[in-house]
Amino acid sequence: MATLVTSPSHSLVYQSLHAAETKPCANEDGFGIGWYGDGIEPGLYRAAQPAWSDANLQSLCEQVCSRLFVAHVRAATGTAINRANCHPFSVKRFMFIHNGQIGGWPSVRQKVEAMIPNEFYSARTGTTDSEAIFLAALANGMEQDPVRAVTVTLERVKAAMYAKGVTAPLRFAAVLTDGEGLWAFRWACDGKPPSLYWREGAGGLIVASEPIDGTRWQAVPDGACLVARPGEPIRIEYLHLNATCAMQVHAPATAAGFLNVQSRP
Repeated sequence: MATLVTSPSHSLVYQSLHAAETKPCANEDGFGIGWYGDGIEPGLYRAAQPAWSDANLQSLCEQVCSRLFVAHVRAATGTAINRANCHPFSVKRFMFIHNGQIGGWPSVRQKVEAMIPNEFYSARTGTTDSEAIFLAALANGMEQDPVRAVTVTLERVKAAMYAKGVTAPLRFAAVLTDGEGLWAFRWACDGKPPSLYWREGAGGLIVASEPIDGTRWQAVPDGACLVARPGEPIRIEYLHLNATCAMQVHAPATAAGFLNVQSRP
């Protein structure tokens, strides 16, 4: 894992202190890595301290090899800085990491958490909007159709924000994996989603919130999902999401309405 997380010139650990495309540029509120080995469910290592200050992370990345892993550095958006709130979040074989936020989270938290049935709510260990989106999407059929499950979840979250009159945007750049396939989403209701890039090489597919080196990278399109599944070509699926923020719905009735992530299968 060191070949992506710690060694490149613009590695994820470097980005935890010097991100170029996000504000704030320091992602100092924790980090996490998750990887698949011989078992079905992933292994996790998460901590609340900055990634650049954890010697265990450096040692772990130098020793662990995995056919598919994800890593994330966190900049908190209002919830507590603790290990339970660090990405990746995991349930059974699934892992999830997210950059962005649900605007007005304190005012819509109860409505969003009500979307999570008991079957999955017992897996909720933190207080973040990211984990809530993940568990709600699991309940919306993620095992059968991840793209549809995430789309339905975002629409319902946006409706909850509208009902509360929230004016801050919903922004969503995320990577989801079940240990075999990988889905990388990029969307925002205000047209300003967090950055997300990808490239494919001899070693496999890499998805990152910022390019980790000087090679050629492609941006995941705004409003789309990059889908990578074993034995299939990589493809882009566009999300059928209405792109109007709650801040725009108060216009006159005549107006028209609308991760630092790294992974390698």
